[in-house]
Amino acid sequence: MKSPLLSLPGAVPAEGRDEGVAAHYGDLFREQRALADGAGFVDLSHRGVVTVSGGDRLSWLHLLLTQHVSDLPAGRATEALILSANGHIEHALSLVDDGETVWIHVEPGTQGELIAYLESMKFFYRVEVADRTADFAVVHLPAGSVTEAPEGTVVRETAYGRDLFLPRAGLESFAAAHGPAAGVLAYEALRVEAHRPRLGFETDHRTIPHEIGLIGSAVHLQKGCYRGQETVARVQNLGKPPRRLVFLHLDGSEVFLPGHGTPVRLAADGEEGRQLGFVTSAVRHHELGPIALALVKRNVPVDAPLIAGTTAAAQETVVEP
Repeated sequence: MKSPLLSLPGAVPAEGRDEGVAAHYGDLFREQRALADGAGFVDLSHRGVVTVSGGDRLSWLHLLLTQHVSDLPAGRATEALILSANGHIEHALSLVDDGETVWIHVEPGTQGELIAYLESMKFFYRVEVADRTADFAVVHLPAGSVTEAPEGTVVRETAYGRDLFLPRAGLESFAAAHGPAAGVLAYEALRVEAHRPRLGFETDHRTIPHEIGLIGSAVHLQKGCYRGQETVARVQNLGKPPRRLVFLHLDGSEVFLPGHGTPVRLAADGEEGRQLGFVTSAVRHHELGPIALALVKRNVPVDAPLIAGTTAAAQETVVEP
């Protein structure tokens, strides 16, 4: 869904998974600094919006999600996953309950598959699942922002800022009143800096929650059964995940950033060495320079210099080996 804010001065369209909104509005680092200072907003209107209403909504979702939501207070934001039977991550949900309806936003284009799964699990529960993407747009206000949400807006507040579920028809008027707008590249730079994984970037078809540090934040270890729980419990109690998320400081002299999937190897082994992982997200940060997240094998030494493709990389631990 193409955002009307692509008509703002300087807007450069994003590509790939973020197609439909602006990558930036002409000054990437200025936009990053504004967000870091609590100013402006990010247009995330390309994300899918799903609602679940009905008297059984929380108890029903509690059976399906990795998060404890049966007693979720109105207005409290949380994150949750839907796993495969083998414990692999299939969906990542950012959600909040407003007292009558659970509001969820998900990765662009994934809402159809999510809704199909939820519909297949309704049985006799009093719930209604709806795709609201055409009617509501997600807008992100950074931490520290003093911007007030329009009256009646559903707000999801986290340590990283507030996500507003705005009526899509009001997106342009909101932008005019509460700019400057920042593009998704600025948002992504702060996400990578904060070591926050993203579905489809830090995950592949075999990623389990332990590998990318989602135990606790999106996976509750003391709740009842859900699909994939056996894998979560087994890894938590008996073993270690096969891979782990790391943060990389990249060589700033390189012109190009390593793309998603770029092989990661030990620097000592050179470009022909054995692949030990891959880059998941790489960005240019206004203070740190080029940085990235990567998934590597668990046994890679935490202090070993690495290379991402041909780019030297120093690692910081995100998930303990």
